[in-house]
Amino acid sequence: MADPPMGSELDISSVSEKCLNGDRGNRNQYQFALTCAILASMTSFLIGYDIGIMEGATIYMRRDLHITDVQVEILTWIINLFSLLGSFLAGRTSDWIGRRYTIVLAGGIFFVGTVLMGLSPNYAFLIFSHCVTGIGVGFALMVAPVYAAEVSPASFRGLLSSIPELSINFGIFVGYTIHIMFSELGWSQSLQIGLGVVLSVLFQLGVLAMPESPRWLVMRGRLGDARRVLHKISNSEQEVQQRLADIKSAAGIPESCNDDVVEVINKQQSGKGEWEEMFITATPAVRHIIVAVISIHFFQQAIGLDSVILYSPTIFEKTGIFEKAGITSDRQNLFVTLPIVLTKMIFVMAATFSFDWFGRRPMLLTSFGGLIVSLFTLATCLTVIGHSDKKVMWALSIITVLSSVASFSIGAGPIAWVYCTEVLPLRLRAQGVAMGMVVNRMICGLISMTFPSLSKAITIGGAFFFYGTIATIGWIFFFIVLPETRGKTLEEMEASFGSFRVKPKSDGIAKAPNSDKDGNNKPISINFEM
Repeated sequence: MADPPMGSELDISSVSEKCLNGDRGNRNQYQFALTCAILASMTSFLIGYDIGIMEGATIYMRRDLHITDVQVEILTWIINLFSLLGSFLAGRTSDWIGRRYTIVLAGGIFFVGTVLMGLSPNYAFLIFSHCVTGIGVGFALMVAPVYAAEVSPASFRGLLSSIPELSINFGIFVGYTIHIMFSELGWSQSLQIGLGVVLSVLFQLGVLAMPESPRWLVMRGRLGDARRVLHKISNSEQEVQQRLADIKSAAGIPESCNDDVVEVINKQQSGKGEWEEMFITATPAVRHIIVAVISIHFFQQAIGLDSVILYSPTIFEKTGIFEKAGITSDRQNLFVTLPIVLTKMIFVMAATFSFDWFGRRPMLLTSFGGLIVSLFTLATCLTVIGHSDKKVMWALSIITVLSSVASFSIGAGPIAWVYCTEVLPLRLRAQGVAMGMVVNRMICGLISMTFPSLSKAITIGGAFFFYGTIATIGWIFFFIVLPETRGKTLEEMEASFGSFRVKPKSDGIAKAPNSDKDGNNKPISINFEM
C-alpha cells in the first residue's frame, strides 16, 4: 500500500484505525518501526537524565564546590560548545558508517563522559568531563531524529520523529526525580550518575539489535539490505516497492536497477559537495529548505526557554518568589521546580501524538503564540514582583512559567526534530541536520551562558521582555516562510519548497500554485529565487 494521501484527517484516522484494529501483520510493521525509533532515542533519554541530575544539583554545587554564577555559566557553555562540535562531526560520520553505528558511537562517547562526571573530584575535572559528554550529546541529538524519520512511514513520521525529544524530556523528569529521592536518602551525586552509566550499557545492547536505515543502505547501493528492512516497516509488498522506488530516485539510482548491490555513481560518502549544494549552487527549493531549518533551530533556542528550565530555581530565589511563598530550604526549592519538568514532559508527549493529526505548521504557530503571551506576562510579573507583597503576583509568575514551558513543549520544542529531518533531501539530510544542530547548540549555549549576566544588566523581567520580542519575530517569520509537510513522503518534500506561501490553503498543506476550478483565490506566492 502506498503512503496515504496528505492533508486529510479522515486518511490519518483510517490509518490509525487500521493499525489498531487491522490484521496482526500491519500492526507488527508499525510496532517494529516504533521499537526502532525508541531504541534510537535511548541515548537521548540518557542526555535528559544527565540534564535532570545536573539541574537538581546546581543548588548544591554552588554551596559544596563554592562555585560562582559565572562558573555555572561556563559549565553550561562548555557542554553546548562541544555538543556543537559533536553535531558537526556526526553529519559526516553518519554518512560514512551509517546511522545505527553512529548512534552506538554517540552512546559510547556519552558513556565515557558520564563516568568521568561521576568521578570528578573538582571543578576543573568537571569541566573536562562536560567536554567529553558534550560531544556525545551532539552526536546523539543529530543522528537519532534522522534515523527515526528514515524508518518511519509518512502517516506516522510526526509521532516517531518526536520520540527523541520526548525521550530527552522523560529523561529530565526521571533524572530530576531521582536526584530528589537520592538526596533525601543522602546518596551522593556520583551514585546518581552511576545509575546512568548502568542504563547506558543496557541501552547500547538494544541499539545493536535494530536495523540500519533503509535510506542510508540505498545511498550506499545496498538495495537488498534496504528491501529487507523495508519489509519489516511496511504494510505490504506494494508499499515496499513504492518506498524503495522513491528512495532510489532520490539517491540517483535508476529504477531498472534491482540487484542486491549496485554501484552508486554519485554517492557522496565523504560528505564532499553537500555544503556546496546547500550554500553555493542551491536551487530555490533547497535554499528555502535551508532557511527553514536554520530559522527553526535559531528561534527554538533564542526565545530563552532553556533559561526558564535551567535557571528556574535561581529565578524564583532571586525574585523573592520562594521567600513570599514561604520556601526556605533547598529541598522545598527542588520540589517546587519539579512541576516545570513534569509539565514539559506531558506537553511534549501531547505534541508527539498530535503532529500527524493537526499538522506541523498549525502547532508551531500555536506554540509561538502561546509563548508570546506567556513570556510577556512573565516578564511583567517578574518586573513588578519586587515591589509587591501580593500573593497573586508570585502565584501568577509560577503559572506563567508553567504556561510558557507548556507552550514551548507543544510545538516549538519537538518541531525542530520533526520538521528539519523530514524536509531535507536524502543527499543533504545528514549534513543539513548537522548544520541545524550546530545552530541549535550555538544559540542554546549563548542564551544559557548569558542569562545570569543579562538578567543582572536589564533585570530578570527585562530579559523575558527581550525573549518575548524574539518569539514575536519568530511567529511572523514562520507564518510567511514555512509550508506544511504532513502526510508527504520524505522524497516528496522538495516540491513543497521554493516559494513563500503568504496565504496557505485551508488544509494547511503547501501545494504548487495552480488554477482553482471552483474559482477560489490562489495563495499569494513570493518566488524564492535569488
